[in-house]
Amino acid sequence: MRIPRAIFGHGSGRIGGVIVGVYLVLAILGLLGLTPHNPITQFRVDRLHAPGAAYWMGTDLFGRDVASRLMAGIGQSFTVAFFSVAFATLAGTVLGLAAAWLGRRWDGVVMRIMDVLLAFPAILLALLIVTVAGPGTWTSVVAIGIVYTPIFTRVVRGPALSLKAREFVDAARTFGSSSSYIVTRHLLLNLVAPLTVQVTLALAWALLTEAGLSFLGLGTQPPAASLGLMLSDSRNLMETAPWLMIFPGLTIMISILGFNLLGDALRDILDPKMRRAPA
Repeated sequence: MRIPRAIFGHGSGRIGGVIVGVYLVLAILGLLGLTPHNPITQFRVDRLHAPGAAYWMGTDLFGRDVASRLMAGIGQSFTVAFFSVAFATLAGTVLGLAAAWLGRRWDGVVMRIMDVLLAFPAILLALLIVTVAGPGTWTSVVAIGIVYTPIFTRVVRGPALSLKAREFVDAARTFGSSSSYIVTRHLLLNLVAPLTVQVTLALAWALLTEAGLSFLGLGTQPPAASLGLMLSDSRNLMETAPWLMIFPGLTIMISILGFNLLGDALRDILDPKMRRAPA
């Protein structure tokens, strides 16, 4: 089954795929600077313009184009989300495979550390790390990556323990295959499906966490654009310029919805136990 065709044959997958695709295009355009206006340049004479022909989504307190800042903010937020999830995926996969394969003391130590990290709410743990290390984009990447590493560790460890006890692993040992070959060829390759689903869902969580950190002033720093930072800047202007809150808020909500719908579709497609008839 071809995954893209299966996704677009699935009701929620089709909607989620379109949303994520549109956001990826906007993110790339924002990162390349291909926006209607410069998202940082201030035009005081155009401050707080309502949405119209000149400025599709209006302007902010400093006369900056909201649509351009949204595109740049999507690019910034997606960059943080993708790098942080990549960090969590790599670290969680390595730790989960090591815990499952080595077992005993290593398994106990790794999983107890993961339990400690999971005991904290994600946003609070990320706030703690960023507060200690200092605010910034790459600090946010590391903080969010650490926060979501335990989830990936658990996602990998459970199935890996089950696969470790399967007959084909015993056969590989009998034929003299090395531990690294068995782990990569027989364990890791069989974990691609659950990891793919988890990555898609984690991207939605990472986007929300990044927006929360930026909203509190601990993520992306001004004058750079970020969805959470734009929401924070709109707090005192909700009555006079509601578009400053509406557009970033809808952007965050729809992006998270898109990744969740796509993740649900991938779960149904890749996991036969969860598969249901397409909507």
